[in-house]
Amino acid sequence: MKKRGRGIATMFYPIGFTSYANPGAAFVKVNQDGTAVVYTGAADVGQGSTTVLAQIAAEELGIPYENVTMVTSDTKLTPFDLGTVASRVTYIVGNAVKRAAAEAKRILLEVAAEELKVDVEGLEASGGEIYVKGFPEKRIAISEVARKAEVGKGRPPIGCGSFNPVTTFLDPETGHGKPYGAYVFATQIAEVEVDTETGEVEVLRIVAVHDCGKAINPMLVEGQVEGGVAMGLGYALMEEMVLKDGEVKNPQFTDYILPTALDVPEIRVSIVERPEPTGPFGAKGIGEPSLLPTAPAIVNAIYDAVGVRIRDLPVTPEKVLRALKAQDKDGVK
Repeated sequence: MKKRGRGIATMFYPIGFTSYANPGAAFVKVNQDGTAVVYTGAADVGQGSTTVLAQIAAEELGIPYENVTMVTSDTKLTPFDLGTVASRVTYIVGNAVKRAAAEAKRILLEVAAEELKVDVEGLEASGGEIYVKGFPEKRIAISEVARKAEVGKGRPPIGCGSFNPVTTFLDPETGHGKPYGAYVFATQIAEVEVDTETGEVEVLRIVAVHDCGKAINPMLVEGQVEGGVAMGLGYALMEEMVLKDGEVKNPQFTDYILPTALDVPEIRVSIVERPEPTGPFGAKGIGEPSLLPTAPAIVNAIYDAVGVRIRDLPVTPEKVLRALKAQDKDGVK
């Protein structure tokens, strides 16, 4: 007999390192043709951070995204970065990139203000041009301003930015403090089907609702969540490192089971955008949080389906059958 159940899990997760200094840094250079180069030590390991950082720079400078070139992870050229960990890159390095771009843009605006005969505060930058607020017909190309700044004024439009979240250590007596600069929140709901004869669990669908602040790139956020859910599925039902006397007994993928595309259920992602005041354009992060609620939601759904609570992951068919037999023996559902 197959029984269905639904489970829910909710989490909050901090962005960055606990209390310790956690800086990000970037250099931004605007070229005479109106393009820009961003230098940062942040490594893109597949999550799309290079895309997001380029979008942040483009938005701040007022130039098209395709006009931004990223130079990353080159210790000879880029400033130091603490790493692609703790879901920190968008929030921390993104802030550094935004600040560096703002510094370079400030030079451009000051030069443009002289050309357009207005105050700096009266200017906007967008679409590769700088124009007067309220009078968009009065404008000048950023490429022209960059040339005038560098050649005519001797002020190359270059910016340097860094960001370190404001944190404090936890008081050892009260536990009070501010160990992180920002937090993200999420809820996931799992629907499963449990075969009471074999103990097999099939995850039918996952609904994942995540607050990541402002989604700089919604498609990348959705992809991150889908990847995290797939990892959480493996954590909940399949993946197990078997150790005996300090030796790994399943060191190959023949015996270490990972979910494949055929195992991944329908995933419905909903992004809740609550902009973070300290984040770049309101962004926070989405990396690790996408994984965290999946396994508890699945385990709760199994309990809802067959009334057994399994606390030892992964939830294998053998463990389900043992729990069901113990339930029948005790006469408790």
